[in-house]
Amino acid sequence: VQLQASGGGLVQAGDSLRLSCAASGRTFSSYAMGWFRQAPGKEREIVAAISWSGGSTYYSDSVKGRFTISRDNAKNMVYLQMNCLKPEDTAVYYCAADARQFSTAQGMAFRSRHDYWGQGTQVTVSS
Repeated sequence: VQLQASGGGLVQAGDSLRLSCAASGRTFSSYAMGWFRQAPGKEREIVAAISWSGGSTYYSDSVKGRFTISRDNAKNMVYLQMNCLKPEDTAVYYCAADARQFSTAQGMAFRSRHDYWGQGTQVTVSS
């Protein structure tokens, strides 16, 4: 599985960004997807996840109501729309693909291990 994340950048607090992740290498539509982030000096954390069908989503408390995860199975793409960005959202954002087929968003979010990662895209939010 190959994942290519894009869309990061430098923005001001309150701005919006849309991250994209292009997937290839297997049947995209059968697998849950997620976005994670890692800030300097901190552990990688789950941001949002979406089930294989798009029917269920999960958001961390810190982004709930501001971020929206979506997917387009016809295009093998997953997106993260980030609104009302805050300086504490500054991090490298990674997309990840589940290793198990037909998982829920919660299953993806709380999996103890993820084997498939994109290369990361930097998001910097200035105050």
